[in-house]
Amino acid sequence: MPRGVAKTNLPEKTCLTCGRPFTWRKKWERVWDEVKYCSDRCRRERPKRTFKTGQNS
Repeated sequence: MPRGVAKTNLPEKTCLTCGRPFTWRKKWERVWDEVKYCSDRCRRERPKRTFKTGQNS
């Protein structure tokens, strides 16, 4: 009897940078709720946030 979950039944998310779907990995087991990007490359190239300082220029 195989253990674990079938690959077709793994949770899936969409990468915030490239928009591609990616599935759960064992190394993300404890931090799955915090994972936002499919790879280190997408994490490095994530969209830069612009912060408003409240100053008029």
